[in-house]
Amino acid sequence: MIKSVHTLDDLVSRDVLDAGAEQPARLAVLGWPVAHSASPGMHQPALDANGIAARYIRLEVEPGKIPEAFEKMRALGFIGCNVTVPHKFDALENCDEVDPAARALGAVNTVRFDADATRGFNTDGPGFANAIGDGFGVPLASLKVAIAGAGGGAGQAIAAQCVLLEVKELVLINRTVGKLGPLVERIRELGCKTKITALSFDDASLEDDCRACDLIVNTSSVGLKPGDPPVLTSNCLKPEHLVYDTIYQPPVTPLLAQADQLGCRSANGLSMLLHQGALAFQHWFPETAPLEVMRAALSKR
Repeated sequence: MIKSVHTLDDLVSRDVLDAGAEQPARLAVLGWPVAHSASPGMHQPALDANGIAARYIRLEVEPGKIPEAFEKMRALGFIGCNVTVPHKFDALENCDEVDPAARALGAVNTVRFDADATRGFNTDGPGFANAIGDGFGVPLASLKVAIAGAGGGAGQAIAAQCVLLEVKELVLINRTVGKLGPLVERIRELGCKTKITALSFDDASLEDDCRACDLIVNTSSVGLKPGDPPVLTSNCLKPEHLVYDTIYQPPVTPLLAQADQLGCRSANGLSMLLHQGALAFQHWFPETAPLEVMRAALSKR
């Protein structure tokens, strides 16, 4: 029986890794945990549609084990991998070369194992921008944006993407506001025309600053677990808001339920998963156009 989740112990040899499979595992999503990831469900159909004889797997990697994972994957001839929580910062530090856009975004979520180097990219920021345009019908650059949980890997990438697109205003919210200092410094170096405000969830001006924005984004993990409260109070929202939660499982988080009750237009992170995944696939296979195959696959979930 083929495993739904692999570990580093399975990378000991091809015989172990590919036991019972018709195709070799040559791509993976790395996370801790990773069993919930929908990435194989869209990447595998794209591989099959393009006639690429490879299997895309989930690989559970403990924190601190990214160097070992990359070494073992290279030894087994992997093409590349996607990287999710909590490994995006470690991935950046363990690539031989990092794409300038990924360096600006502050994290790596896509890795390509070339013969001469391990190369890192970030498709979270561009994928998010494409998801907003696709889902809401408005360009991200035209919006004032508030990001809850901006200190994490996805939050930092989205914040940097907003600045690269020169959104007018950007409100960064984090449990520990001091953690936002390095992020604010780094994105201001991008030639920032954006007004940036950094707040904690306890800040007295939080509600007013959120209500002055057009788009509210949750990039924190609040909403993943049953019983989680909404990441923001209902006073932070108004019916005119666009509300986006980067979480896609569960499909309706407490924040999205709250937004729906108020009449906001809302969307979950499945569209960002789709768009960042399609861009990642094109880093591995530049001549392909996987978006619609991936979209169809995700729609069947």
